[in-house]
Amino acid sequence: MSFPSEKVATCDPIWSAMRTRAQELAESEPALASFAHATILKHDRLEDALSYHLAKKIGCEDLTQMLAREIFEEAIEADLAIGSAVRADLSAVFERDPACHSYMQAFLYFKGFHALECYRIAHWLWTQGRGPLALFFQSRISELFSVDIHPAAKMGRGIMMDHATGIVIGETAVVEDDVSIMHGVTLGGTGKETGDRHPKIRRGVLLSMGVKVLGNIEVGEYSRIGAGSVVLKSVPAGCTAVGVPATLVNCTGVERPSQEMNQVIDPPEAKA
Repeated sequence: MSFPSEKVATCDPIWSAMRTRAQELAESEPALASFAHATILKHDRLEDALSYHLAKKIGCEDLTQMLAREIFEEAIEADLAIGSAVRADLSAVFERDPACHSYMQAFLYFKGFHALECYRIAHWLWTQGRGPLALFFQSRISELFSVDIHPAAKMGRGIMMDHATGIVIGETAVVEDDVSIMHGVTLGGTGKETGDRHPKIRRGVLLSMGVKVLGNIEVGEYSRIGAGSVVLKSVPAGCTAVGVPATLVNCTGVERPSQEMNQVIDPPEAKA
């Protein structure tokens, strides 16, 4: 099945690539032709496709799909940085996840991407003083994707949340650009603090599966936290920390851990 009347964007390489793949999907799998058309091919822009696709997921009895889409569109038009961040996030997933073979695949099926972009709308609502609606979005995101990000948290662009199940990010947490977060990661408080009480994750960090970072501490840029580690103290830039509680094992690691996605951590050399 083809859609010859559809417009094709030529100045947006990610969107053009998605449309090409969607056309191939419609032709190779007739059962999904209508799906490919509804989610991608009938739209002129990535932003329009995103608002349609995610509104269908977020929409429910209490917030219709049509109203949810209007909210998505309002946020995207008011803050052009959202569209830029969406493209950076898609690129991050495509480049770092070996299971991802196209931008279209991440856009249609990867719930880490879905959760992150829905969070971006909730965060915009929060900044506009629409806290109750932002919290409604947070609740729906948690129910749908098993990802709980407070809408007040600050998330950069080019973020990959791989698998995403069980990710929890607290109200005063900060996650900068180009961070990779595996499933089961918690950026939480210690339980006894108030105010600014959540971690600050700097640029290019890799947080492996099951990592817990607790308290108002900093994980320095381009550092790595090994799987299952519990981080209770700040980690310097460019270092690797592992264990419960986490300790430093290497500060001459890979240059771009979040992009290289190398989660194998050599044990420290035994002392003579």
